[in-house]
Amino acid sequence: MEEMEEELKCPVCGSFYREPIILPCSHNLCQACARNILVQTPESESPQSRRASGSGVSDYDYLDLDKMSLYSEADSGYGSYGGFASAPTTPCQKSPNGVRVFPPAMPPPATHLSPALASVPRNSCITCPQCHRSLILDDRGLRGFPKNRVLEGVIDRYQQSKAAALKCQLCEKAPKEATVMCEQCDVFYCDPCRLRCHPPRGPLAKHRLVPPAQGRVSRRLSPRKVSTCTDHELENHSMYCVQCKMPVCYQCLEEGKHSSHEVKALGAMWKLHKSQLSQALNGLSDRAKEAKEFLVQLRNMVQQIQENSVEFEACLVAQCDALIDALNRRKAQLLARVNKEHEHKLKVVRDQISHCTVKLRQTTGLMEYCLEVIKENDPSGFLQISDALIRRVHLTEDQWGKGTLTPRMTTDFDLSLDNSPLLQSIHQLDFVQVKASSPVPATPILQLEECCTHNNSATLSWKQPPLSTVPAEGYILELDDGNGGQFREVYVGKETMCTVDGLHFNSTYNARVKAFNKTGVSPYSKTLVLQTSEDTDSEEQTLPFPVPSERLPLRRMSPFSSTLNLQPSFPGRSYFDFRPSPHQLSLHSSLQSLNAPGCNFETQSAPYSQLVDIKKLLAVAWFAFDPGSAHSDIIFSNDNLTVTCSSYDDRVVLGKTGFSKGVHYWELTVDRYDNHPDPAFGVARIDVMKDVMLGKDDKAWAMYVDNNRSWFMHNNSHTNRTEGGITKGATVGVLLDLNRKTLTFFINDEQQGPIAFENVEGLFFPAVSLNRNVQVTLHTGLPVPDFYSSRASIA
Repeated sequence: MEEMEEELKCPVCGSFYREPIILPCSHNLCQACARNILVQTPESESPQSRRASGSGVSDYDYLDLDKMSLYSEADSGYGSYGGFASAPTTPCQKSPNGVRVFPPAMPPPATHLSPALASVPRNSCITCPQCHRSLILDDRGLRGFPKNRVLEGVIDRYQQSKAAALKCQLCEKAPKEATVMCEQCDVFYCDPCRLRCHPPRGPLAKHRLVPPAQGRVSRRLSPRKVSTCTDHELENHSMYCVQCKMPVCYQCLEEGKHSSHEVKALGAMWKLHKSQLSQALNGLSDRAKEAKEFLVQLRNMVQQIQENSVEFEACLVAQCDALIDALNRRKAQLLARVNKEHEHKLKVVRDQISHCTVKLRQTTGLMEYCLEVIKENDPSGFLQISDALIRRVHLTEDQWGKGTLTPRMTTDFDLSLDNSPLLQSIHQLDFVQVKASSPVPATPILQLEECCTHNNSATLSWKQPPLSTVPAEGYILELDDGNGGQFREVYVGKETMCTVDGLHFNSTYNARVKAFNKTGVSPYSKTLVLQTSEDTDSEEQTLPFPVPSERLPLRRMSPFSSTLNLQPSFPGRSYFDFRPSPHQLSLHSSLQSLNAPGCNFETQSAPYSQLVDIKKLLAVAWFAFDPGSAHSDIIFSNDNLTVTCSSYDDRVVLGKTGFSKGVHYWELTVDRYDNHPDPAFGVARIDVMKDVMLGKDDKAWAMYVDNNRSWFMHNNSHTNRTEGGITKGATVGVLLDLNRKTLTFFINDEQQGPIAFENVEGLFFPAVSLNRNVQVTLHTGLPVPDFYSSRASIA
């Protein structure tokens, strides 16, 4: 009920309506407030002058003309009804509830009648304070507007419901709270007054006593007052004019005021409008219910926003603290390097001071001795020792002249901290707005007719579904280890065909592929079963058509130790064909047909007019240095392909890939070479010592080299000194032939010495040892040198 209170207050005085009247615009006003806002118009604009001039507009036509009224904010809050002249513009005020009202142009004349019943000045105009429509009143004045008796009844009931507890109406002094009400007497009684004034006997025994609250309701439901016509006060409303939308009496119809209008029975229209209002309220009730639920949702959002804010702030603080901790850790590491450099410089300078001090003491002693010899007067004795002393003096002088008086260490620190990228990243640190995510790509389809195996290699091809509308940014190919173990990624990229090399012979592998974009990854494709050749002499392998739900039985085999190497196939049309068989569907490799006489191979990019050598299709190994197993002094860059060291001592770093079969070749270019250090190149076991030169223990096989010569070293044994060293820009090649069990080294494409090591067996990792004076870059995926291939074929 409290929400309804604003509907029951006058827009002018701000209090509950008193004797409300209905304006043609359907808004309500207190009768006294309506009189207060009347404005008088000139005589020439009155309805009487209009009729005298032949206008022919009826006094009651304002009800229809109200529908054509216009209002504009540009004319100072003043409007007019069509058919009447505009009322004069008057300044406006604000009512207590904020609605604009128009005060009268002059104070109303004094009269002995009440303000509500006093006569209205002729030619008056009233403007609705809510919709600002203006109306010139006729001779009836405010009496021409119907009274809103329904609104009066609602206000009465509302005020009664807000009143205090019902009191007894018969208590003489302090009324007590009523306990019952007599419906016939229409009186509230307390218990003592009821026993005294309304005993339950005689004629009063037939009266009905009800609780006070029920009695209040029965009072509200008492027969309604019959409203009378505003034009004929002795006549009751009995009909309803549909065009004028107002109740009329029988006399109004007799006078012909509504002769051409549709008129219906008042009771029937009352029920019809009640039904329409009830139906409209049902829809409004649904909206109100949705609004309440929406408010509950908003209040829950307020609480959720507060909780999320606290959680987000905690996460932000944790992330910033983690950055600060990482910066402090890096600060400690850099300070340790500075301290180490400091100690190293002090040690070198102090060693040189000690050495020079001893040398100076010896030189001073020799000088003093020579001066004493010069003082001798014995010529023969002097000549006996003079030659030796002269040679000693010259030798000592020469020793001081060979850089002895040059500092071995500079006072400047060669370390320079570049913090500009980090500062720029900190300045660019900001929140990323999460946008609505797009769908993930569809599941790729394996193209079975283009998949095959050859020897210990497998080639797979896939594509996006034909009706897929979500583009894929790349694909991830996964293979298991051949023993039914976990899948692991062997290819990530945009290509839709690749060759996997280095698999075990006579083994069964499972392959699957998925697509990805910025939103996420697609589901996996169906699993494809691959069978490698039984032996190395097999030229072609037939692969049974795979059924995804049925896997071939896995056979036991040797441990999966060789590397998985990936090589995208030629662009354009695949060189694998689908050949149906009368007995089964098989996948055949067409590689053998490429070597047939007269066979040409073409791609979309460029034609191949020459024969394709099957040996050139073999895949090669791609790998980088492994930061996880390297010494902590090793410094990585260029996607872990370039390494150097922060220490003057030799430190070891291994490659990520280990080899146990096949022929593998890789190269290292010398990017920096200062002060003639001795870097070492070769292979090693995974558990090789990382803090000494490569080859010092029995876990490494290496060649160490300076600017003039090289040596082979294993288990601290130095062999095969060979002339020819390295400089900046030199290339060192390492050839590991596990088929022949040999290790060979190259410098600038020339073999360095004989075969370095033989009978090498097991799992080997590429390895390098260097100090801070050397920086090298690794190059992988290289074919075996041609001269070595021809030599191996002859052998």
